[in-house]
Amino acid sequence: MRRIVLMNQKGGVGKTTTTVNLAAGLARAGKRVRVVDLDPQAHSTTHLGIEPDPNMLTVYDVLTRNEPLAKVRHEVSENLEIMPSDINLAAAEVELAGVVGRELILRDRFEEDDQHCDYILMDCPPSLGVLTLNALTAATEVFVPLQPHFLALHGMSKLFETVQLVARRLNPSLVISGIVLCLYESGTRLSAEVLNDLEAFLSQARALGRQTPWSGARVFPSRVRRNIKLAESASFGRPIFDYDPSSNGARDYDSLVRDVLQQEEELGLGGDNAGDQPQAKAA
Repeated sequence: MRRIVLMNQKGGVGKTTTTVNLAAGLARAGKRVRVVDLDPQAHSTTHLGIEPDPNMLTVYDVLTRNEPLAKVRHEVSENLEIMPSDINLAAAEVELAGVVGRELILRDRFEEDDQHCDYILMDCPPSLGVLTLNALTAATEVFVPLQPHFLALHGMSKLFETVQLVARRLNPSLVISGIVLCLYESGTRLSAEVLNDLEAFLSQARALGRQTPWSGARVFPSRVRRNIKLAESASFGRPIFDYDPSSNGARDYDSLVRDVLQQEEELGLGGDNAGDQPQAKAA
């Protein structure tokens, strides 16, 4: 099982779009996939066609009321399910403030769950609070959706520091295993410069020989281009593969799915052992 957090403290970089469409693409490839929506804005939830309902149990109930995952999961299509969110999740930060071990609640719920899946993709809010910490503590990997822009790249150092801190204190197995370039414009000089800077940083980290959570990170070869169909598919509550399978957005995410599956083979993560962990590996 791969437990992957998709995070970036900067909003508007394609995090939710990547979570939903990567999940849908993996499900189409025969993988059993669960999306965990940890963002109070509930964009992954609505993108997968789940409308807000005051009677529906959500991730909020898992974190604050000890509800088991089985009561929160919703099947949205073959091989694909979601643990939805709603605006109540915003209150979890305050309600959990005095709870001992609040960063470990989601990890404990995962360990109690008896339903196996191949991938768990966790969509986090654009912040580094208790919701994101729960995801990082429960995960084995981090994917960073990144817009090739100077300011987005500038904020990555803080994100890397946060992951390193969580790995040191709460989750020693946590690694940054992939960076996804979103909103990519291939014809611009800026995109090429940012990509070169990013590759140079990762190469330098590997050359130093120190084991850091990002020492085995790779920039996925696939690029997710700007595509209006991706925004339209979200408004219709459907993954891009259902909304417009011939669009550039569908092609780009299909390519990303192949990258992720190839990474799975290279890291030897194809087994059914829930304890499988990715090992940082120099490229």
